[in-house]
Amino acid sequence: MEHPSGMHGMGSAVSFADTAGAVLFIGWAVAMWLAVAVLAYANRGPVRPWLYRTAVGVIGLGVVGQIGHFQEHVAQAAYWVANPYAPAWMTPWAHSLARGMGQVDMTKPSLGMEILHLTGNFIFLAGLVGIVQITRRVTGHLTSRKWARMGVWMQGIHGLEHVVLTLSIALGASRAIGLSTWFGLVEPGPALVTYRVWWHFVANMIGSAILAISLYHLWKEKRMVKAAYDEAGAEEPAPAVHAQPEREPALVGRP
Repeated sequence: MEHPSGMHGMGSAVSFADTAGAVLFIGWAVAMWLAVAVLAYANRGPVRPWLYRTAVGVIGLGVVGQIGHFQEHVAQAAYWVANPYAPAWMTPWAHSLARGMGQVDMTKPSLGMEILHLTGNFIFLAGLVGIVQITRRVTGHLTSRKWARMGVWMQGIHGLEHVVLTLSIALGASRAIGLSTWFGLVEPGPALVTYRVWWHFVANMIGSAILAISLYHLWKEKRMVKAAYDEAGAEEPAPAVHAQPEREPALVGRP
C-alpha cells in the first residue's frame, strides 16, 4: 500500500524491539530459503534421514508465516471497509517490523513497509516450494504436488511484483511502481489505497486457498510420500556387520 511519510512511524524513534523483530523476520526468510536450496540439492542424490523432516519444517514455517501474512491483509481490508477514505493502515506489529526494516534508508518512509511485504511473500513462497520438494521422490501423479506447483507459479509472480515495488522505492521513485499501483500512474489518495489494499488481499486469499488445498491433499497422500523416503533409504546398502566368531564351549574337566 502507499503509506504517507511517517505513516508507519518512520519519523519516530526506532526501538530495540523494532530492530530485533526486523532482523529475526528477515533471518526467518533467509533460513527458509537456505533450507530450500539444501533440499533441492540433496534430493538429487540418495535419501538422507533428515530430508523428510527438513521439508516438513520448511512447510510448517511457511504455513505459520502465511497465516500471519494473510491476517495482516484481512485486517487492512477490514479497516478499509470501516474507513474507505482513510489513509492506508497497518497493524501495530506490522508497523514495528516496518520501522525496523526502514532503517536501511530513513529518507524513504515507505521502504520498510515494502521490505516487510516482500519478506512475508518470500516466506510463503518457500513453504510452497517445500511441498514440491517433499513430494519430489514420489513417481506418478500427486494432487498435492500439482496444487503446490500452481501455487509456486502464482506466488512467484506475486513475489516478483513485490520485488519491483521494493526496488522502485529503493532506487528513488517517489511512489511504488508495479501492477498493484498502476505502475505509479495513480496519484496517492483513496483511489490508490483502495486498489492496492484489495489487489493484495485477493492475491493472498487465492494463494492461501491454493496452499490449503495442497496441504489437504498432502495429508491424504502422506503415507505415499513418507514411503518414498523409507523405500529409498531401504535400497541403500547396509554397512557390513562382522559377526564375532563363535567360541567352542570349554569342555568340563579338560586339562
